[in-house]
Amino acid sequence: MSSALTYKGYAARVEFSAEDECLVGHIAGIQDTVGFHAESVPELKHAFEEAVEDYLDSCKKTGKTPQKPYSGKLMLRLKPELHAAIATAAELSGKSINQWAAEALYREADL
Repeated sequence: MSSALTYKGYAARVEFSAEDECLVGHIAGIQDTVGFHAESVPELKHAFEEAVEDYLDSCKKTGKTPQKPYSGKLMLRLKPELHAAIATAAELSGKSINQWAAEALYREADL
């Protein structure tokens, strides 16, 4: 079960502010700072979606290309022993390293 707050390919990073007694969130994975806040989870979901829409509208109005949170490319540095074990496991399962790793990561990410 995934607990991430997502909308249109964007994800939210959410924290509780004890000082303000509310939930505070930011769009994760982009360099632009886009924040939102709410007092309840349903309000937070709405505020997040509104923040994403506002971000996309603002980019459109200014002619800026909206940042995408992630490209889909992931570069990893592994110990040679782990790389070899992954390559062997992938080959034994009849998959490429990319296919094998993607399936393992999907399982662990609970998607």
